[in-house]
Amino acid sequence: LWLGDLLSFLCFSFLRVTKQYLPHLARLCLISTFLEDGIRMWFQWNEQRDYIEATWSCGYFLATCFVLLNLIGQLGGCVLILSRNFVQYACFGLFGIIALQTVAYSILWDLKFLMRNLALGGGLLLLLAESRSEGKSMFAGVPSMGESSPKQYMQLGGRVLLVLMFMTLLHFDSSFFSILQNMVGTALIILVAIGFKTKLAALTLVVWLLAINVYFNAFWTIPAYKPMHDFLKYDFFQTTSVIGGLLLVVALGPGGVSMDEKKKEW
Repeated sequence: LWLGDLLSFLCFSFLRVTKQYLPHLARLCLISTFLEDGIRMWFQWNEQRDYIEATWSCGYFLATCFVLLNLIGQLGGCVLILSRNFVQYACFGLFGIIALQTVAYSILWDLKFLMRNLALGGGLLLLLAESRSEGKSMFAGVPSMGESSPKQYMQLGGRVLLVLMFMTLLHFDSSFFSILQNMVGTALIILVAIGFKTKLAALTLVVWLLAINVYFNAFWTIPAYKPMHDFLKYDFFQTTSVIGGLLLVVALGPGGVSMDEKKKEW
């Protein structure tokens, strides 16, 4: 109990100090994988086009259109989100990019990468919820009836999808460290999913995921010409985007469909 109180106090202190900066940092982290992938499309234009052309036998023109759509869609969406202009349209565009890449790169049949793409979609759902909240803030004094329900369910869906990232990090072996990590990790993702002690659980997951990301996805230690460099770089920025989604949970709270919110009515 004492440890729980201490962690709650540390979480509250962190939120008080970072209140003004956390949503901006969360957005930057969230769009990082799209930003990196859009830039990669530019520098690896020929390789990406040739891969799509060879895999789908769609011809030079359609393969070029695919790469161009990914480049413009991702970089354009990132610019709109960071500038807070047409954020909802940018999010829907990035949803489309995720769906397109899931099919084009056969991610649909790779459970690990599919779950990570769904987690990335969860982060975008939370961003949609935040932009919906900002859009209504100008009418703060106007009574509403049920207007917040879509936002609440977006936050619920975003939380549930975000925890899929951690399902891919579980290691099923008999070592003490793996068992402990699985137990603690599973407890935290359940807390985030149901919305109980949400900010504390999400912040703990941020710290844990950040440490894992830097340790296991250190692409900067691999020479750029090796394939593993690109693989780790992709994994690093995807994980950073999920961290951004969790930071949005920390900044915004769990929303109305959560145990934390229901406790206020008891």
